[in-house]
Amino acid sequence: MTSKTSIDLYTAGTPNGHKVHIAFEELGLNYNVHKIDISKNTQKEEWFLKICPNGRIPAMVDKTSGKDKRLFEGGAMLLYLTDKYDKENKISFDHDSDEYWETVEWIVWMQSGLGPMQGQANHFYRYAPEKIQYGIDRYQTETKRLYQVLNDRLEQQEKAGQGLWLVGNKFTIADIASFSWVNWGAWAGIETKPFPAIEKWMEVINARPTVQKAVNIPDEFKLKGIMASKEKSEQYAKEASAWVMKGQEADQKKHA
Repeated sequence: MTSKTSIDLYTAGTPNGHKVHIAFEELGLNYNVHKIDISKNTQKEEWFLKICPNGRIPAMVDKTSGKDKRLFEGGAMLLYLTDKYDKENKISFDHDSDEYWETVEWIVWMQSGLGPMQGQANHFYRYAPEKIQYGIDRYQTETKRLYQVLNDRLEQQEKAGQGLWLVGNKFTIADIASFSWVNWGAWAGIETKPFPAIEKWMEVINARPTVQKAVNIPDEFKLKGIMASKEKSEQYAKEASAWVMKGQEADQKKHA
């Protein structure tokens, strides 16, 4: 059943976009998807910066109450959506409960650690115009360390009888936030085979119909198929590198 909400979501098919898509689908909210073409730097256009001053996706405008409520930053959006629309605690916990704050901890952990570190691993491994081995090693190693933290937590939870979930005994926005990055791990050169709890966790989450739908918003999620071919991977990385470098050059000129 779809909730009678009116929300405009501005997004793209990235880990940061996917985590918010999954929350929308899990909560059964009504929302309008507006694709932001980050290859064309649409996220830096003046109209978008009025919604998201940071010039990044995702962002949203909730019109449900009749008054526009603007939000940016995926972690903030996950907390807002559950606080506002998850009264049955489908993917969250009661506000101010111990589990609520544990959820906040893991979302902040992802936003401040896993996402940025894996993002830098992506850049140096796939997009940088020259291969700097120190940069690749630095960020891949740190990402692997964070994967071990995640794996250890999942193992502890399972041993404690909580199931294979980050917080409490159910799938929540804490899992959604980290899953959306780990699901892209191979693109950063990070394998999940050394992390058995993560592999099991990933398999269960990927089997959810809501997740299968969400990762194909606003475009079909083709990355895993692309990675099956070395030739396709190199071509995709080359094309992506071109617009990443173009955006970086624009930022350098603006902030020189």
